[in-house]
Amino acid sequence: MSVARHSRSKELEGVPLEEIMKKYVGRFREKKGDWAAFEDAKIEGFKRAQHRFIGAGGSGKHGDSSAIPPGNFTLSIMYVPVGQGNAAHTHEVEECFFVLQGYVDVFIEDETGKRLTTRLGPWDCISCPAGVIHGYQNDGLEPVYMQVMLGRGKPETMGYADEELFKRRDAHLKAV
Repeated sequence: MSVARHSRSKELEGVPLEEIMKKYVGRFREKKGDWAAFEDAKIEGFKRAQHRFIGAGGSGKHGDSSAIPPGNFTLSIMYVPVGQGNAAHTHEVEECFFVLQGYVDVFIEDETGKRLTTRLGPWDCISCPAGVIHGYQNDGLEPVYMQVMLGRGKPETMGYADEELFKRRDAHLKAV
């Protein structure tokens, strides 16, 4: 007989394994890429699709019932076409980019505009600390698939470095 050495969370006490398996498995073939997951995704150069697996990431779409309920982190797969990326931004928690396919240029920068960039390929990763301005751009020859994780179950919407974009950072959540 097996013994659970840690207790289940309150919301899973008494829940049958069949229900846990159904609720906590996400399959890529069942995910539809959300091309309107972020406010900057409306702008040419920042178009990308988010496939939400655990929570909503920095999109703010916390009501997505197709995502696995988050605990202490989120996990998404981002599809980034050639020539696209995202706007410089921050989060209140760390964010990790882990490249699965393709090559992407990731950057960090400071408030003076100093920017450092490095290219990541398959199985490369960067962890962007909370409050550090960062982002990425696909200047390669093929689309990029990368895993994105945020260190909180329900993080705030992205904090864009650009003032005008920051002012409307949650406008995509109000769209019909």
